[in-house]
Amino acid sequence: MRALLTDALRTLAPRGEERHGPLPPLMLALTVVTGLVDAVSYLALGHVFVANMTGNVVFLGFALAGAANLSALASVVSLAAFLTGALAGGRLGARFAAHRGHLLRTATAAQTVLVAVTVVVAAVTDGRVGTGVQYTLIVLLGLAMGLQNAVARRLGVPDLTTTVLTLTLTGLAADSAPAGGEAPRPGRRILSVLAMFLGALVGAVLLLHGHLVLTLGLALLLLAVTAVTTHRLSAADAPWARLRG
Repeated sequence: MRALLTDALRTLAPRGEERHGPLPPLMLALTVVTGLVDAVSYLALGHVFVANMTGNVVFLGFALAGAANLSALASVVSLAAFLTGALAGGRLGARFAAHRGHLLRTATAAQTVLVAVTVVVAAVTDGRVGTGVQYTLIVLLGLAMGLQNAVARRLGVPDLTTTVLTLTLTGLAADSAPAGGEAPRPGRRILSVLAMFLGALVGAVLLLHGHLVLTLGLALLLLAVTAVTTHRLSAADAPWARLRG
C-alpha cells in the first residue's frame, strides 16, 4: 500500500529529477478529457465512440449485423476522423521529435481549437443534436482524439496512453504480487483508470441532465489548461523534454 501511494503521489507531483518531468499529471488531465469526450459521443451522438476505437470497431460489426440503435455510418466516420487525427499527430511527432514539450503543447493547442468549435456548434444549436450536428461533432472530436492518441504514443510515458486502458488494467493484474510480478507503477496505473472513470462519470451526469455544452466546455477547459501549462514548462533545456520515453 505504501508503494502504491508513493507512486501515485510521484505521478501527481513529479520531482525535478523524474524521467518524464511534468508529463504524467498532464497526461492524466488528457485521460479525463477522453472520459468526457467518449461520454459525449456515446450518450449524445448515437452510441459511437470517438476515442475508444476498439469499442468502435466492435460497434461497427454489431451495426452491420443489424443490431438496433447502432449506426455503421457513424462508426465509419468516427474511425476515419480518428485515423486522420492520428496521421496529423504522427506528422507532429516527426516535426517535434527533439522536444516532447513542444510536441505536447502544439498538439493540445490544436485539440483546444477543435473542441472549441464543438462548443460553439453545440451552443448555437442549444444542445440539440440533429444529423448535421451529430456528424460535425463526431468528426471534430474524432480528429482531436486521434491526434491525442498518436502524440501520447510518441511521448512514451508508461501506462499513460490517455485513451486506452486495456493494457493498463492487464498490467495491474498480471504484474501484481499475487501473480508473481514486481507490480511496477501501481499508483500511476490506478490513477489512469480513475481519471478515465472520473471523466466518464462527470460527463454522463452532465449529459443526462441535458448539459452537452457544459460537458464539451469542461473538456475544452482541461485542454486549454494543459496547453498553457505545457507551454510554460517547456524550457529548451529541460531534461524531460528531450528524453524519449
